[in-house]
Amino acid sequence: MFAGLAFGHFGVRVDERILEFAREFGLILFVYSIGLQVGPGFVASLRRNGLPLNLLAAAVVLLGVLTAVSLHLVGGIDAAAVAGILSGATTNTPSLAAAQQALEQVATDPAARETLARLPGVGYAVAYPFGVFGIIVVMVGIRAAFRISLAREREELERSLEAEVRRPARANLEVANPNLAGMSLERVPLAQSGIVVSRILHEGTLQVPRPDTKLALGDVLLAIGTREELDALRVVVGKESDLDLRSLPSALTTRRLIVTRAAASGKTIAELDFVRRFGVQITRVSRAEVELPASPGFELQYGDSVLVVGEAADIAGAAPELGDSPKSLNYPHLVPMFVGIALGILLGRWAFSLPGVPAPVRLGLAGGPLLVAILLSRIGRIGRLVWYMPLSANYMLREVGIVLFLCAVGLHAGDVFVDTLLHGPGLYWMAGGALVTVVPLAVVGVVGRVVLGLNFLTLSGLLAGSMTDPPALAFANTVAGSEGPSTAYATVYPATMILRVLAAQLFVLYLVR
Repeated sequence: MFAGLAFGHFGVRVDERILEFAREFGLILFVYSIGLQVGPGFVASLRRNGLPLNLLAAAVVLLGVLTAVSLHLVGGIDAAAVAGILSGATTNTPSLAAAQQALEQVATDPAARETLARLPGVGYAVAYPFGVFGIIVVMVGIRAAFRISLAREREELERSLEAEVRRPARANLEVANPNLAGMSLERVPLAQSGIVVSRILHEGTLQVPRPDTKLALGDVLLAIGTREELDALRVVVGKESDLDLRSLPSALTTRRLIVTRAAASGKTIAELDFVRRFGVQITRVSRAEVELPASPGFELQYGDSVLVVGEAADIAGAAPELGDSPKSLNYPHLVPMFVGIALGILLGRWAFSLPGVPAPVRLGLAGGPLLVAILLSRIGRIGRLVWYMPLSANYMLREVGIVLFLCAVGLHAGDVFVDTLLHGPGLYWMAGGALVTVVPLAVVGVVGRVVLGLNFLTLSGLLAGSMTDPPALAFANTVAGSEGPSTAYATVYPATMILRVLAAQLFVLYLVR
């Protein structure tokens, strides 16, 4: 951004069509890659504490817009410049692009359009530095004002997460209930509740149990599930055994298989039916480095890693069903990526009307690709098209995209930036941007802590996510000595991004004349 401003200030010029293409293509790559990353967890983010956190993040967005409206109506700052200040003060680049596209709709005169197009970029550049720094100032201020102990907050957060997350555990249970003698495993109460029985010691032989396996007194089951589920199953089965079936010599082995076959993506573990078909049991699933219980209704996604138990030959027979080609994860699926981008552009061009808005509203190149990427990554697969992108490729596209966009914006606004900052209203705009940054964060931070009693680590992640600001998140994680803020950040990030894109457009369509 600032390199572009510097080159623009010293007279470097680029053909306008090339500059516009670089700006729009960079923006598309940036928002689409963000959508692919956050999409799989978007719906899950609304569960448990997700809805209250998203409402607080929406309040930050709303208060920021109201502060920006005040800068225009009371402070007398041009509405086009305030649109850029709003984006810079909240460190949200897609909203800047949305505002610029909305300006093209409302400005019919070519000369006026050229003048208006520069103002958001200048306002963004002026407000952006304190936008990053201001979030950190608010975090530190809240911690000092409430005399918060980070160690205590960290312990409380870890205890609450342990209570909420279904972390898999294991138990060796001996069949001591005479009512279960001769009963098939699939008829055992609670055995279908999400618990997976990976091994059974039956008549001295260690084997992978099938649903129709008949139990006998003295059998030992190796069960995997949550601690509460295992305790309930122990009451039904009999007692906990001193044996550890994993340590007994047998032909059974374990192996990690990777879901890289398109046909397996979207199927549940029950639909794969590996136990009946191959004599192999799926016991755990790892997704994004998080271990999850492998319940029958668990739906696999491309890139998941599953832990299976069985004899080596049986596992080898089951592996092709999942693909198990780690090399496939290193290559991006280019056709689905460009199909998704095309769909995002089409959605962004779709116009809809809102009451009182003089021009149709569009999601634009900032909102359309973002929303489509979230939806497609949540779906995972349609036919042979798989919307999976390796994390390294995702980061590469995102960084290239944001560099192209910000460089183009800087080049376009560079010839007026220095003059605005030194001889014009630049410092006044900077002060207005500081208000847009601090006021919403301070209000929501105090409400979240005092009224809702939010853990400080959660609150820090919420504040960083409501501004879609990774540097602030990195600061919160470093200070906390924990990844706790990341959970709240990921919870509010998708909805906040969409709200900021829409808010920027509505601000321009309502106030720019």
